[in-house]
Amino acid sequence: MMPRRAILPMVTAIALASASGAAWAGDYAPLNCHKASSPSEKTICSSYPLGQSEARMATLFSVATSLVAMGQRGDIQDAQRNWLASRDACGKDVGCLDAAYQRRIGALNNVIANIASRGPY
Repeated sequence: MMPRRAILPMVTAIALASASGAAWAGDYAPLNCHKASSPSEKTICSSYPLGQSEARMATLFSVATSLVAMGQRGDIQDAQRNWLASRDACGKDVGCLDAAYQRRIGALNNVIANIASRGPY
């Protein structure tokens, strides 16, 4: 039996290898800093740590949505839209933005961990 810690990286690698880039763009396009217009987007683009959180969150979102059935995918996408609204409500508040990203990254990690717990793969 494979150790539980080894399952998550394996599931992530499989998802990244099997998911198409075009599907990811339709689900959630990571923030384009050349088109940043809102105060929150401009703040994220001017902060390296927040930019890294954006990239991590976008990757986890892509992996999570590629691993679940259509109904759960819709739930994750709805939660993403709600999260985006709450993130944008932070405006220029770096602490608020960081906390928003940490909550969303945690939620997406939980989705992936839940999938991995159903193994073996």
